[in-house]
Amino acid sequence: MMILGAYRFAISSAAFQNLKRQSEYRWQEVNRIGADPALQFTGFGVETIDLDGVIYPHFKGGLRQVTLMRAEAGLGKPLFLISGNGNAFGKWCIVKISENQSVFMKDGAPLKIEFSISLKRYGEDAKPGVKGIIQNIVKSI
Repeated sequence: MMILGAYRFAISSAAFQNLKRQSEYRWQEVNRIGADPALQFTGFGVETIDLDGVIYPHFKGGLRQVTLMRAEAGLGKPLFLISGNGNAFGKWCIVKISENQSVFMKDGAPLKIEFSISLKRYGEDAKPGVKGIIQNIVKSI
């Protein structure tokens, strides 16, 4: 399905059911004499991805999957995000992980773990000039 750093999301282990991607664009208002204000594009804003999924740890993958996600986040480094079909989304940072455990066994181990991971795009340095802007747009597609 997808790889984030060294962590692999897969149908057989930690599968996400929902992927929400949000992109922002920065526009600045420029006041003009005798005319309505105009907007000037000043660049890209924050881009985020939220992944929501379910883990059935006794089916496959074990109880440590969310712990492994947290370990990856704890490295404090941007991680490459690559889809299952090979699309490279660039570098992303894990900014939040949450989990909800339910349906417990006698020993307290959960049979179901719902998780949510919030990512923000790591802001790489833009290349200067129009050519650089076009390259950055093409790279983000």
